[in-house]
Amino acid sequence: MRFLLAATAMAIVFGAGTAQAQDSALSGRVDRLEREMRAVQRKVFPGGAGQTVEPQITPETSTSVPGTPSGTPLIDLTQRVTAIEEQLRTLTGQVEQGQYRLRQLEDAFAAYKRGTDARIKGIEDRATANAALGGEDTTVPGDTAGAAIRPPATGTRPATPPPAAGTTTPATPKPTGTRAQQVAAIEKPNTGDPAEDGYTYGFRLWQAKLYPEARRELEAVATKYPTHRRASYSQNLLGRAYLDSGAPSLAAVAFYENYKKNPKGERAPDSLYYLAQALIKLKKPATEVCKVYTELDQLYGDKLSIEMKTGVAEGRASQKCK
Repeated sequence: MRFLLAATAMAIVFGAGTAQAQDSALSGRVDRLEREMRAVQRKVFPGGAGQTVEPQITPETSTSVPGTPSGTPLIDLTQRVTAIEEQLRTLTGQVEQGQYRLRQLEDAFAAYKRGTDARIKGIEDRATANAALGGEDTTVPGDTAGAAIRPPATGTRPATPPPAAGTTTPATPKPTGTRAQQVAAIEKPNTGDPAEDGYTYGFRLWQAKLYPEARRELEAVATKYPTHRRASYSQNLLGRAYLDSGAPSLAAVAFYENYKKNPKGERAPDSLYYLAQALIKLKKPATEVCKVYTELDQLYGDKLSIEMKTGVAEGRASQKCK
């Protein structure tokens, strides 16, 4: 009898020790689980206070016979903790997948931005090179505007300003000469009006197709003498020089600035007209080109020359403007 009681006491003590050990291990798992859950919460809600994700624990389907105990509370709690750990691993994996996809998107965007920046820089470099070099080809690939963009043919080209007193008519540059000789052959007027002289000289350079030199003279006049009547002429012809040398984007800027900054200038209608031609060169949507033609008709319709009115009509027809 004493032996039986001793054995029973030892079993109780051993069971209590085992339960205590299991409870201690379970408490460690719960603590670790709480720390991991908080770490995941910080990833999911980095700036949110009090925002949590409650674990969705699905009770296990009982396979025990009715009337039979499902297990001790310690076993049930262990199963619940195991389920939480499984869902935590799933949630952590989803967060890591989302971060991986985000990094992929960021890398793709960075690559796209680098490519776009490189293309823009290439365009700017080519424009700068065109401005620094002479002898540009006036024919632009894909030209759909026809003669309206190029300098008018003989008989319709604007007349060269008459030479001032004491000056001589410039000699025609020899096509076989060097560029320095061609520039030197263009006579510089000297009437005492620097704005007038600068525009006349720039016009002569433009006529001789010495576009970079013409642009320098014309831009200087428009910048130094913005209130002079020749400022409107110079800025418009600056755009023409860009357009004729195959730089429609820079031409569009020059035309728009002349129209916007000096809408009452004598060449504002011309700039608006050639702005439409530059947009066509740039293959802009027809709606943009048609808006320019409409504004040109509304603001300057009665000031347009016959040739320009014809060009507007042809342009509107080609762009199918309403």
